[in-house]
Amino acid sequence: MFTHVDHVGFAVANIDEAVTLYKDVFEVEEWEYIDMPERHMVVAVASINGTLLELIAPTSDDAAFAKFLRDRGPGMHHVAYRVDDIAASLAEVKARGIQVIDEEPRPGLHDTLVAFLHPKSTQGVLVELVQHTMPH
Repeated sequence: MFTHVDHVGFAVANIDEAVTLYKDVFEVEEWEYIDMPERHMVVAVASINGTLLELIAPTSDDAAFAKFLRDRGPGMHHVAYRVDDIAASLAEVKARGIQVIDEEPRPGLHDTLVAFLHPKSTQGVLVELVQHTMPH
């Protein structure tokens, strides 16, 4: 089902401070900033040998990531696994008793389709399934 780890998402309070940390300490230099006003967040994305890092910061106190930060503080938010056929993968995990957050795939970043699995069914980890719809 999984082809490889697509990305790991981290909730951060301040996107610029988080990017500076990754640049200064871990030498991750190239970042793409994606403003998502409809979801009240900004995302900074970097690639390390094909695996993406997503640093995600809320842009309003009403954002889902603002609640996450209030409840848990900054840190890992989710791990995303690449799949070839997200609809089939979603049906397969549901058939195996996994509780899903997204009943149907939805648009994600960079021409992807995504669906999240509930952490209650995945050992406390928020898992995202990702299908790239355009070649990368």
